[in-house]
Amino acid sequence: MPTRFELANAVRALAMDAVQKANSGHPGMPMGMADMAQVLWGDFLQHNPADPHWLNRDRFVVSNGHGSMLLYALLHLSGYDLSLDELKNFRQLHSKTPGHPEHGLTAGVETTTGPLGQGLGNAVGMALAEQVLAAQFNRDGHNIVDHHTYVFAGDGCLMEGISHEACSLAGTLGLGKLIVLYDDNDISIDGNVSGWFGDDTPARFEAYGWNVIRAVDGHNPAAIKAALESARAQTDKPTLICCKTVIGFGSPNVAGSAKSHGAPLGDAEIALTREKLGWTHAPFAIPEAIYQAWDARAAGAQRQAQWQSQFDAYAQAYPAEAAELLRRARGELPADWVQSIEALLKQTAQLDKPVATRKASKAVLDVLAAQLPELFGGSADLSESNCTDFKGHVSVRHGAFAGNYVNYGVREFGMAAAMNGVALHGGLIPFGGTFLVFSDYARNAIRMAALMHQRSIFVLTHDSIGLGEDGPTHQAVEHVSSLRLIPGLHLWRPADHFETAVAWACAIERSNGPSALALSRQNLTPNPHPESHLNDARKGGYVLWQSSGAPELILIATGSEVELAMAAGKQLAEQGRAVRVVSMPCADVFLEQDVAYRDAVLPPSVRKRIAVEAGVTHYWRAFVGLDGDVVGVDRFGESAPAAQVFEYLGVTVAAIVAKAQQL
Repeated sequence: MPTRFELANAVRALAMDAVQKANSGHPGMPMGMADMAQVLWGDFLQHNPADPHWLNRDRFVVSNGHGSMLLYALLHLSGYDLSLDELKNFRQLHSKTPGHPEHGLTAGVETTTGPLGQGLGNAVGMALAEQVLAAQFNRDGHNIVDHHTYVFAGDGCLMEGISHEACSLAGTLGLGKLIVLYDDNDISIDGNVSGWFGDDTPARFEAYGWNVIRAVDGHNPAAIKAALESARAQTDKPTLICCKTVIGFGSPNVAGSAKSHGAPLGDAEIALTREKLGWTHAPFAIPEAIYQAWDARAAGAQRQAQWQSQFDAYAQAYPAEAAELLRRARGELPADWVQSIEALLKQTAQLDKPVATRKASKAVLDVLAAQLPELFGGSADLSESNCTDFKGHVSVRHGAFAGNYVNYGVREFGMAAAMNGVALHGGLIPFGGTFLVFSDYARNAIRMAALMHQRSIFVLTHDSIGLGEDGPTHQAVEHVSSLRLIPGLHLWRPADHFETAVAWACAIERSNGPSALALSRQNLTPNPHPESHLNDARKGGYVLWQSSGAPELILIATGSEVELAMAAGKQLAEQGRAVRVVSMPCADVFLEQDVAYRDAVLPPSVRKRIAVEAGVTHYWRAFVGLDGDVVGVDRFGESAPAAQVFEYLGVTVAAIVAKAQQL
C-alpha cells in the first residue's frame, strides 16, 4: 500500500510534468498543497467521480486557481473523466485542462477560478445555499441536504478585498460547513509577502467570527487530518485552517521561493526533485498501485447509493418535498410557469399609471416570489432603494437559514460572487441588488457569471442621470454600455411596468447565463402594449409605435428615454414625417434574433436613425450608422432634480426633434 507521501508525490509529479510539457503554468502551489489535498480527498471528501453532479456531494473549490494542475491531478487520479492525455495537453487549445479551471468544461470543476478571491466568494455562496436548502427540505431523521464546502486559498486570495467582504459575511451568518485551508507559504509573484502583507490573518478571521486553527504543518498528514476533524466538529462557525507550507515543496533549488510560483522548473530541476522525493517514475507515469489507492469510484458509488436509499425513504415520507427538491436541482421551472407568466405580462400591459421601474420590479417580484420558491434575493444594503425586498421575504440569519433573502451589507463584490456560488450550487435562483453605478465594484463577478453561464440576476437601480440630486458620483452614464460589452450578459433596461415584467420573465427563463436589470428611480410613463408586444418585447427590441406610412426616420430608445422618443416621434409626425419608435429594452437579446426579424424592426433601407439613451453614445453608433445620430450623455452628470439634469444635459424631446430636423 502506497504511503500518504507517495500519494501526494503523484500529484506533485503530474503538476511538474504538465507544466514542463506546456512550458507554462504554476507548479509551486500544487507541490506545496499536495499533502493537504491527499488528506482531504483521501479521508473526507464526499464525492462520486462517476456522477460529478450528485446533489449531496461536497463542493471543493480551488480559489487560487493558477494552481489548476493540483485540481486536474486530483480529478484524474481519483477517477473522473479526465484522461492522462488531457493532462499532457495542459494549457493547449481545446483541452479540458486550461490554465485556470473552467466550470462546465472539465468534469468535477465546481467553479471557474483564477481571479483571486472569487473562488472564496463563490464558496460562501455554495455554503449558504447548502444551509438554506437543508433548512427548507430536511426533516427529522432525514438529512437529505448535508454536505460541506472546502476551499483551497492562498495569500493572494486573502489580499484581495473580496476576501474581506465574503468572509465577513460568512462569519456573521455562521456558515459552519464552510472550511478553508489557507496555504500560508509567505510567497507571491513578487517574492516574500512580508513586505506587503503583514496582516495577522488568524486574528483577522477570528474577528470575523470564524473558528481558526493556527499553525498547522501543511506537510504533516496527521496534523492536517486532526485539523479537518476539528473543523468538521465546529457546526456554527466557518473554519480557517492555517497551513504552513513550502511552495514548490521537494525542489532542491527553487522550493520556498517565487521562482517556483509561475514558471516551469526545468528538466534539470525536475530530475533533482524526483530524486529528492524518491519519485523514480518517468514523466506522466503513475504506478498501478498508486492509481488504485487514489481511485474513489467504488467508495463514491457506495456513498451515493447509501444517500439514495436515504432519499428514497425521504421521498416516501415526504413525496411533495422530494419532488420539489429534484425539480429545483434540475433547474426546471414549475409546471404552471408559462401560464402564470403570460397572465402577469397581460396584466402589466394594461397598466396606465406612471411608475419607476424599480418599483415595477418589486411589484413583479411580489408575484414571482409566490410562484417560485427557489427565488433567493438580496441587496447590498439598499433593499428599500433597490425594491428587492419582495412581499413575504424572510431574511437569512445566523442559525436561521429557512429564509429566501440575504442582507449582504455594503459588499457589492462579495454579494455578486456569493450569488454565483448559490447559482453554481443549484436549487436556488439568486438575485441581488445595488445601484447601477456600483456595478463597477461587482463587475468582475458579473463577468464571471457570464463566463460560467450561470443564472445570476443583477438588479441595478438608479440607472442614469435620472436619479437626480445625488449627483455625478451616483449617476451612471457609462455603465449600461459598459455592461453590454460583457459577452453573454443580457442587460435589460425596461421602459415601463410591462417591459420590467418581460425582463424578469426572460432573466428567470434563461438558464444558461446571467441577466442585469437597469431600473429607474424616477416614474416613467407607461406605453400602449397590444397583444403582439407580449412576444415581440421578449426579443429585446420591437416596434413600439409608428405613424402612418413607411418610416423615413427611426427613433431607438431604452428605459426612461422611451417616453421622450414617443413624444418626439408624435411631434415629428404632426410635422408630416413618417416616424417609427423602436423600444430596445435588451440590445443583447435583439442582436441574437435572426436577420429577418432584426431587419423587420430596423429596415436597412431606413438610414435616418436616432438613438436616445441617457448615457454614453458610442455603443449606439453601430445601430444608427454614419447617417444617424445619438442623443446621450458623454460626460458626468450634475447634482440637481432629475428634470433639471435632463434639461441641462440636453436629453430632451426638443433635442431629439432638432437632430431629426438636421437629418
